[in-house]
Amino acid sequence: MGLTDSEFQAIVADESKEIVGDLSWTPERYRKDRAGFRVPVLSSPAYPLTLVGRYNPRVGKLSYVIVHRPAGRIYGLDLGAEHKNPDGERVGRKHKHTWSEEYRDRRAYAPADITESWTDPVAVWRQFCRQARLTHTGKMQALQEFVWKWRESGSRSRPPRWK
Repeated sequence: MGLTDSEFQAIVADESKEIVGDLSWTPERYRKDRAGFRVPVLSSPAYPLTLVGRYNPRVGKLSYVIVHRPAGRIYGLDLGAEHKNPDGERVGRKHKHTWSEEYRDRRAYAPADITESWTDPVAVWRQFCRQARLTHTGKMQALQEFVWKWRESGSRSRPPRWK
C-alpha cells in the first residue's frame, strides 16, 4: 500500500505526533559497537508510525528515521554518510530524506536547519524533533553514557556483550 504526497504532508504537518518516555541507546544484537532504539510514535489520527534511531561511533554515523507501516521510511535524517539521489546528484554527509510518490524515500537534500554534529545525538535529536513537529515527553540517554559502557570493558576492538 502506497502513501500519497498529500498523506505524507498531513503526517509531517500534524503536531500531535508524540513519543512518550525516556529513550536509551541499546547495543545492536550482532554489532555491539553500534546502538539504536525503536519506539512508537503516537498521534491523534493514530498514524502507523515508528521512530528508529541508529548510532555508530566507530564510523561517525547517526540517523533518526520515521517509518510508516506499510510504506517504509517517510522522513529521516542521516549524518555521516553521503547520499546519491536517483538523478545522480550527490548530497553531503548531512542529509534528510522525505517521502514522495515518485521517489518514495530515495531523494534527499542537505538541510540548513540541522547544525549539530553526529557526536551530540541529544542536540541533533532536539533539532530533528522540532523540524518533524514531534514532541518527546521524556529524555534521551546522553551519548557519553553509551560510549562509557562500550569502553568499560577495556577493549577498543570488541565492545562488551551487554544483556
